[in-house]
Amino acid sequence: MENLPKNYDPKQFEERIYKEWLEKEHFTANVNPDKEPYCIVLPPPNITGELHVGHALDHTIQDVLIRFKRMQGYETLWQPGTDHASIATEVKVTKHIEKTEGLTKEDLGREEFLRRAWGWKEEYGGKIVKQMQKLGNSCDWSKERFTMDETLSKAVQEVFIRLYDKGLIYKGNRIINWCPDCETTLSDAEVEHEDKAGYFYHIKYPVKGSDGFVEIATTRPETMLGDVAVAVNPTDERFTHLVGKTLILPLMNREIPVIVDDYVDAEFGTGAVKITPAHDPNDFEIGLRHDLPQVNVMNKDASVNELGGIYEGLSRYDARKKIVEDLKEQGLLVKIKDHDLSLGGCYRCNTVVEPMTSEQWFVKMEPLAKDAIAAVKDERIKFVPDRFSKTYLNWLENIRDWCISRQLWWGHRIPAYYCECGEIMVSTKAPEKCTKCSGTKITQDEDVLDTWFSSALWPFSTLGWPEQTEELKYFYPTDVLVTGYDIIFFWVVRMAFSGLEFMDEVPFKHVLIHGIIRDDEGRKMSKSLGNGIDPFEIIEEYGADALRFTLLTGNSPGNDMRFHMSKLESSRNFANKLWNATRFVLMNIDSDIADYDSIKDNMTTADYWIITRMNRVIGEMTENINKFELGLAAQKLYDFVWSEYCDWYIEMTKSRLYGTDGNNKKTALYVLTYVLENILKLMHPYMPFITEEIWSSLPTISGNVVVASWPQYNEAEINEDAEKKMELIMAAIRSIRNIRSEMNVVPSKKAKLLVFSNEDEVIETIKEGTKFFISLASTSEIQIIEDKNEIPNDAVSVVIEGAELFIPLDELIDFEKEIERLSKEKSKLESEIKRVEGKLSNEGFVKKAPAHLIEEEKNKKVKFTDMLDKVIERIERIK
Repeated sequence: MENLPKNYDPKQFEERIYKEWLEKEHFTANVNPDKEPYCIVLPPPNITGELHVGHALDHTIQDVLIRFKRMQGYETLWQPGTDHASIATEVKVTKHIEKTEGLTKEDLGREEFLRRAWGWKEEYGGKIVKQMQKLGNSCDWSKERFTMDETLSKAVQEVFIRLYDKGLIYKGNRIINWCPDCETTLSDAEVEHEDKAGYFYHIKYPVKGSDGFVEIATTRPETMLGDVAVAVNPTDERFTHLVGKTLILPLMNREIPVIVDDYVDAEFGTGAVKITPAHDPNDFEIGLRHDLPQVNVMNKDASVNELGGIYEGLSRYDARKKIVEDLKEQGLLVKIKDHDLSLGGCYRCNTVVEPMTSEQWFVKMEPLAKDAIAAVKDERIKFVPDRFSKTYLNWLENIRDWCISRQLWWGHRIPAYYCECGEIMVSTKAPEKCTKCSGTKITQDEDVLDTWFSSALWPFSTLGWPEQTEELKYFYPTDVLVTGYDIIFFWVVRMAFSGLEFMDEVPFKHVLIHGIIRDDEGRKMSKSLGNGIDPFEIIEEYGADALRFTLLTGNSPGNDMRFHMSKLESSRNFANKLWNATRFVLMNIDSDIADYDSIKDNMTTADYWIITRMNRVIGEMTENINKFELGLAAQKLYDFVWSEYCDWYIEMTKSRLYGTDGNNKKTALYVLTYVLENILKLMHPYMPFITEEIWSSLPTISGNVVVASWPQYNEAEINEDAEKKMELIMAAIRSIRNIRSEMNVVPSKKAKLLVFSNEDEVIETIKEGTKFFISLASTSEIQIIEDKNEIPNDAVSVVIEGAELFIPLDELIDFEKEIERLSKEKSKLESEIKRVEGKLSNEGFVKKAPAHLIEEEKNKKVKFTDMLDKVIERIERIK
């Protein structure tokens, strides 16, 4: 019987199999009171492009968990969807329109621009879904969501209004992060900090009415145009005489006071700090404490505005250069010192962010953070690994109010309406008249909400909230969130406090954190380095299964991993190994497979051993996956399939399959197929396509492996005696193979095996394994030796537990030919040693050659000398 093609070619079946899964609705999840639910929400990828290898890792981890739980009998929902990604999408659509039509978004107007953005979503959102399916994602596509769907938009409006009514959302003039390129605000989480070389500019601020001055140090001289005070620490005696006095702000000739504040570190810089409330978050807080004015000197493009005097119109960096020149000219620049800076950049375009005051919408975070902190501390939410709970807690315990308004068009428009009288009304739709003055001239806020505002609701908005749907009651809270450590504060934190606020329950029980994928040199993948990997090019060449298995082997929670093409080759070889093993089994099936009762009395030690090992792997893998140790489980499966099933057990069955004893053959085929079926089940979550294709070729089963039952560890099938015996036999065979390999003996050369042991059990085990020694260790016969004096002097030996094994040397080699070969090898090595010694004794070489070359030659001498010693020893042994 043979149902599989000769060559493993995933292109021939992966797409067909996925289509079959969809047609049979194997991924569809329903409310089922008879089953325990298991739910994962897919972190929704942005619609701005294609999935990268990081997505492939993230999705593969989730798919393994979902397929595993589906096979365990849970009602599994893997909730898919995509994110509208306000800033990223608007930037891409704007640039596309500018490039193709030469128009700005303002030329198009809001309505037409949004129509184009929706068209972008339809094109790229659909492409992303196809890519996820190509990877093998077993999501319930009937429940696919988009963060700007009507139902999810309704949830966003509901949350905004509820938080506003509770006083947790407010509009205020506060310090925000401003991206001059995207021209929008950013939350703290959207600012990525990078250490860069910079400068400390030391500047004199003259004291009014005297020749004295205060020296301050700043990294951003351009912001001094907005200075409103200089602050010192109240305990710093150096400045006691100046407190309350007035300084003259250089270049601007504005009078500013000297104030005291505990925030100032007397040991840092000069001990005196310029205060610019409109352009520094710490200065902003000091300004509130001291009722200082806010002087914003920056335009939206980070150029200096009219409040910057003669510097108006200059970019912030040109203004910096001119200000430093002017300070130097006026004798007010003391010095410029090198200083390392932590610069905040926009997470989308990398432009250096400009802190500035602006009227924006904010979420009051302190009340919401308390419950989210408690949820991790009391372990209602558990991080895997636990060390990432510190990142989460540190962020929440030091959180500032969240700026949620963005100066964009694409996104959820803020449901706030303004009347000419100044009244603000928050509502799901535009009020017909003002609630204060009854006026009808009402306009909606132009801004949209931060993308993460809607993403924060993903675990419950996708299930129908604010409606109390049956799906919401059944699948919430979800079981595990799988995500990278880089968005713990972007997304995980916000989902936590949102779920607790609106569902009164945590959104997930576990947060499984994975690292990022680096190239084989350990570098982060980036366009600038040109070291990125397209997962779909890999799938085209190697198949989805090989990519999935590569991403998970050697992977451990929370740690970055390196991507090696050699690992990809290894994964494909693994799939090919299983394919060929299956073909071998199928080719030997010439009738119906016997049932267990008819063969159980004919089972051998090898049969009991492989079934025992299979059960141990089942138990260990199940425990590993439940503990999110997917890489460890994958490695155990790999070792079992490649080594124990293919390299050992299949080889051990060949004599029975090719022999004339029908019962022996039936028994071997029963065990081969029984173990293979369970291998396919264990492997399915990792390599779903090849396991489904092979499953359909087996005559012993029907249906699809995707919905087959996960194997159960069966204590009754554990045979420790068989395990012990086979470990001894395999150790002996490995030792014999090693000896033969060291002596360059071809496999076809048979040799006698002499066994000496004082343990009857060991002797019986070796006798029982005679056929394996003959077929796998090129043994001609086995002789049990009771007296070591019977052993030839020239016999080579190895020691295994409980026995010594001897092989007469004359049975392995032709002495004359071997001495001739070794003598040639000896001469060659002596020549190499002489050449190396000549080099190392040459003063010219030693003086001129690089150190690493000299070291190489020294290492060669050590290596060749060691090899020569062994050759001489071999010659002496043979003589």
